[in-house]
Amino acid sequence: MTTLLVIAKEPVPGRVKTRLTPPFTPREAAELAEAALADTLRAVAAAPASRRVLVLDGAPGPWMPPGFDVLPQCVGTLDERLADAFGRCAGPALLIGMDTPQVTPELLTVGFDGCDAWFGPADDGGFWALGLAAPDPRLLRGVPMSTSATGAVQRERLVAAGLRVRDLPRLRDVDTAADAHAVAALAPRGRFAARLARCPASGR
Repeated sequence: MTTLLVIAKEPVPGRVKTRLTPPFTPREAAELAEAALADTLRAVAAAPASRRVLVLDGAPGPWMPPGFDVLPQCVGTLDERLADAFGRCAGPALLIGMDTPQVTPELLTVGFDGCDAWFGPADDGGFWALGLAAPDPRLLRGVPMSTSATGAVQRERLVAAGLRVRDLPRLRDVDTAADAHAVAALAPRGRFAARLARCPASGR
């Protein structure tokens, strides 16, 4: 079985989803981030796994379901924090972020028979998921993060290491207001869509 990792920030106003401000207020952006995280954790909780881990920058809150271990993120750049998360796993692991509340348990049900890695590309050029049969932090360290080429560089790093890579469907991260509306339309019954609908700015 696979360890499922979620890397996330505590949804504190002014610290999360700052690109949603404007049109949303910092509090609304944090509430949207909390809803996205809750939807993500719910999907992870419903997917088969040997262990479920929240790698968190901050403190857990009432949005966290039971059945998760909480580990603090290390200090450093995003590539170093992702590498450290994988470095804490002794066996196969799949890591996702908190930016794709439309994710489903089915998307997270992966096996490593016949492959060494799973790669989930994101519409913005990054990636929303990365799975490794044998987690190796060196596969992530030094990959430039938060650029339009991040996903391509990370996937090429896997291929260059001789790994057999399988691709997951492309998903859209929630970074901007336009992303928020598009993602909510894909998962209209989730907490994220419900919270977005209550935001005054959602109708602008």
